[in-house]
Amino acid sequence: MIVWGIIVGILILTLLVVVHELGHYIAARRSGVVVEEFGIGLPPRAWGKKLKNGVLLSINWLPIGGFCKMQGESDAANKKGDYGKATYWQKTKILFAGVAMNWLATIVIFTILAWVGMPQMIKDQFTVPADSYRSASEVVVGTVVEGLPADKAGLKPGDEIVKVDGTLITDAALIPEISRVDKGKRVKIEYRRDGQTKTTTAELRGSNDDGKGYLGMSSGQSTYVRSTWSAPIVGVATTLQLTGETFRGVGVLAGNFFGGLAKQLSFDASVRESGRENVSAAGEGVTGPVGIVGVLFPQATQSGGVTLLMLAGIISLSLAVMNVLPIPALDGGRWLLMTIYKLRRKKLTAKTEEKFVTAGFLALFALIILITIVDVVRLF
Repeated sequence: MIVWGIIVGILILTLLVVVHELGHYIAARRSGVVVEEFGIGLPPRAWGKKLKNGVLLSINWLPIGGFCKMQGESDAANKKGDYGKATYWQKTKILFAGVAMNWLATIVIFTILAWVGMPQMIKDQFTVPADSYRSASEVVVGTVVEGLPADKAGLKPGDEIVKVDGTLITDAALIPEISRVDKGKRVKIEYRRDGQTKTTTAELRGSNDDGKGYLGMSSGQSTYVRSTWSAPIVGVATTLQLTGETFRGVGVLAGNFFGGLAKQLSFDASVRESGRENVSAAGEGVTGPVGIVGVLFPQATQSGGVTLLMLAGIISLSLAVMNVLPIPALDGGRWLLMTIYKLRRKKLTAKTEEKFVTAGFLALFALIILITIVDVVRLF
């Protein structure tokens, strides 16, 4: 199942990047820029075919991502058909067309989810009240505190709780309520694991002064909202809502990381400790390719199509947001550099652009390696 999840993850990530590059391709062709190659995956090349419009379509051996290779990609290139020959507005459209395609893909994904049942991802998530039909998933065990009643009873995270003390559990809030009423008593718990219904007994604690619960576990359930005629509206609104949340999250992440690094320079030990906690929090909030493909997608595949589709939508949205930000080597960074030279009315030379992009790629590559190491450590 894990291997299948990894394969699905690679395919979805590649598809989302190809959608992004397709945006560049369409905008470049419409702007008169010659596209030399449109690649699925990364080189070395496994197969290639020249299309009637002169574009080389290739499938490459490294099955992650894709690319759109344009003629004269340097801003200083000046031959007919070069990217550099295009106007400032045309270059802007070419650079951000990939972002637009990822946002469009997100809208389509979230519209489909609204039709089949949109998971509740954030508080006050957008809905159209007149066309909203709510349903809830099964109540499942979240965390289990070692040594407490739930752990002693053999319950594990992911178990579906069916009954507690004879009461059918349709709402996660029922479990702490029943546990409070029956504190100190032995209760029968019916649960489902791997499709099989099982029973166990647990002796509830008599006190909950430490806040760990009379049963010693957390439980939860997912809420789904299904729409009909308003599904496209929900798809667009949810994309906008989550875009704002993603930008806010990136801001918090950057603040924790750089603020934490700054605190490391303090002479106060408590301030330095706070800085280490900030940097640690930033690291825990980031997942790289290994974490996404090796952990998130296998888990999502096991959870079902809705979860998998939701993860694909969130990743597509993240690709859009990251490429809008002024990060060197990405679309937003290249646009910012081009714009600065445009405002200064100076020529952006190929050498300057190459240095900027190379430095950006090296920094980005170093960050990816660091995040990958963190992901591997999490796995083991």
